[in-house]
Amino acid sequence: MDKNTISADGTSIAYQITGEGPAVILISGAMSTGGTVAPLAVPLSERFRVVAYDRRGRGQSGDTAPYTVEREVEDLAALIEAVGGEAALYGTSSGGALALEAAASGLPVRQVAVYEVPFAVYEGGAKERAEYTERLTEALEEGRRGDAVELFLRLAGMAEQMIQGARQSPMWRGMETIAPSLAYDNAVMGDGLVPRDRLASITAPVLAVAGSASPAWMQEAARAVAETVPGGSYRSLPGQTHMVEPEVLGPVLVEFFGA
Repeated sequence: MDKNTISADGTSIAYQITGEGPAVILISGAMSTGGTVAPLAVPLSERFRVVAYDRRGRGQSGDTAPYTVEREVEDLAALIEAVGGEAALYGTSSGGALALEAAASGLPVRQVAVYEVPFAVYEGGAKERAEYTERLTEALEEGRRGDAVELFLRLAGMAEQMIQGARQSPMWRGMETIAPSLAYDNAVMGDGLVPRDRLASITAPVLAVAGSASPAWMQEAARAVAETVPGGSYRSLPGQTHMVEPEVLGPVLVEFFGA
């Protein structure tokens, strides 16, 4: 990250710009930084000024307590102002929930694209989210960052053997470093259900995308977003999973943002 802007509460937000044209801001999901979504800048930067940023509490950005979702919306407001006063947003996973909330909050957003926001459309989803929230809060309050990461990985559907293998990997320390931000993504997701009232208030065009190889409930959640937003549309990417390939998603976003 080579630039910084200051959010309303004084927090420094680090970002990087690639390309020229109308601004598109990329919003990462849980356990990730701006570098995670930066590969999308390659296909997008031929037509757009692409902004990849570190959300507060991760990477090179600062953090200021107490956290609220409104502060993250203010971070996006500061970024939009820094890049010209208007932007399109792309958010992946829980970052998509933040993008939708920013649009519902009335920020100057042209368009919003989201990829597989994990809203709990399946039976028992709300209860599962509530239990996760309780256990995550306890783990972070007690300083058990590794346990917090494990909770998230289980929620994401990772097999127990893979989780234990991850604990032994060199990447685990970095995951523990960023673990407190799991509470931020959890707050952005609310009760885990599709926020229909908020989505219905969005006036910008919204594209909800999912991979055909992802779990059926994730595809259903994407369709629910598209059906609830007045200007919503849905797109399925053949063979893609939650770890979507930038070279597959990129052209879809170029078409949507360029419309």
